[in-house]
Amino acid sequence: MPAPDGLLVVDKPQGWTSHDVVGRARRICGTRKVGHAGTLDPMATGVLVLGIGRATRLLTFLVGCDKDYAATVRLGQSTLTDDAEGEVTASTPVDGTYGLDDAAVDAAVSRLTGDIEQVPSAVSAIKVKGERAYHRVRAGEDVDLPARPVTVSRFEVLARRAAVADDGTPVLDLDVEVTVSSGTYVRALARDLGSALGVGGHLTALRRTRVGSFELGQAHDLESLMALGDPEAVPVVPLAEAARAQFAVHELTEPEARALGYGQRVDSATPLRSEPVAAFGPDGRLVAMLDESGHKARPHVVFAPAGS
Repeated sequence: MPAPDGLLVVDKPQGWTSHDVVGRARRICGTRKVGHAGTLDPMATGVLVLGIGRATRLLTFLVGCDKDYAATVRLGQSTLTDDAEGEVTASTPVDGTYGLDDAAVDAAVSRLTGDIEQVPSAVSAIKVKGERAYHRVRAGEDVDLPARPVTVSRFEVLARRAAVADDGTPVLDLDVEVTVSSGTYVRALARDLGSALGVGGHLTALRRTRVGSFELGQAHDLESLMALGDPEAVPVVPLAEAARAQFAVHELTEPEARALGYGQRVDSATPLRSEPVAAFGPDGRLVAMLDESGHKARPHVVFAPAGS
């Protein structure tokens, strides 16, 4: 038997792509019906939320959740990829001559906090004329991506320390924590912080510690999951529990649950709200994800009973 329907929170190891993790989870869970709710770069580690079975239909609504990261920003060097995996494109020794005192760093961090316009990293997965931006960059093209609005609700510097890069350049490393909206590139925050300070910057470490209501403390490492040897023993968060933990809730009557099961509309519990709403039947089963932006709620997706 495959693993039960639900969400599996994985602590992605460094060097793995999100697709690699999905491939391994398919074997662990005994099903090909596995997807993820938001890519992590190979260099990054931490929370990767996987949908198993029917819960793959919930992933669309999780992608837009805000996220927490712990990161290390290196000031004094720019790289092609805005992180440690790319070649160094410029170095500016940070040796006390560039005004990088605490006040200057804090002021630059403040300007990158709140509602901002961010130009995504050129080596992102954003498509340009049908092709991923990173493919174009690696083919030698210059890629100019338009700025887009994002929200950085927290950008906190926890520690600062002088360091020396591999090429001997004196640099300043900042350990930071950020809370960001969906679509925010932490690599781009590092790049823009370095640019604002006139010395260049990039990420040397990135760890995602939260996606929506799912935190690092709930995450399982792949080795322990592989050691289970039984898909039914995989510690998934059940579908209904996962939806209750993350979304606004609409408790349905039995007639409403039946109507939604046929794709019909019901009265909105709280009209004019923009966020997706999880609708539950009297038996506690997740019936549908709703759009309650109007006075009548329409189903984004309806969840058939397990086994149907």
